[in-house]
Amino acid sequence: MGVNLTKGQKVSLTKSNPGLKKLVVGLGWDVNSFDTGGDFDLDAAAFLLADTGKVSRQEDFVFFGNHKDPSGSVEHLGDNLTGAGDGDDEQIKINLATVPANISRIVFTVTIYDAETRRQNFGQVNNAFIRIYNEESGEEMLRYDLGEDFSIETAAVFGELYKNNGEWKFNAIGSGYQGGLAALCANYGIETE
Repeated sequence: MGVNLTKGQKVSLTKSNPGLKKLVVGLGWDVNSFDTGGDFDLDAAAFLLADTGKVSRQEDFVFFGNHKDPSGSVEHLGDNLTGAGDGDDEQIKINLATVPANISRIVFTVTIYDAETRRQNFGQVNNAFIRIYNEESGEEMLRYDLGEDFSIETAAVFGELYKNNGEWKFNAIGSGYQGGLAALCANYGIETE
């Protein structure tokens, strides 16, 4: 059983697992369909950030429209359009051994597709979580349950992997944003139309 994190908690992944290379980041959620009656389509994404806190190129944004970064280190395993069922709704694979040297953080986000039109927000989403497990052993290393503290946000930063003194660590962030994917993209240096 992995570590259950609280908001703001940081934990080292590679210090206690020296040979760790391949991770799977699972993101999941349940929705309260009674609020709008419509389907929710939540989308997980990863931003590969340089020391500036921004992407160094547009292709370092991995999501349903760009399944892999140019190095092949971060791979989105596909879009789940409904969030139905138990377990992970979307997954992103990470190969720590091949992450480019200029990448210091990988931020994991979830947005609600077409939230404004559908009048949906994270206040209608329950049981949101991010978990990381070792792809080779299947062992869950950590899990962070976001809790229910969002009301009007349409995007959320669940957490980030970051390099510190040669070690990979995870930070449980759990912050919400208004403005959906466009707001996140602007924050991390992605140009949107």
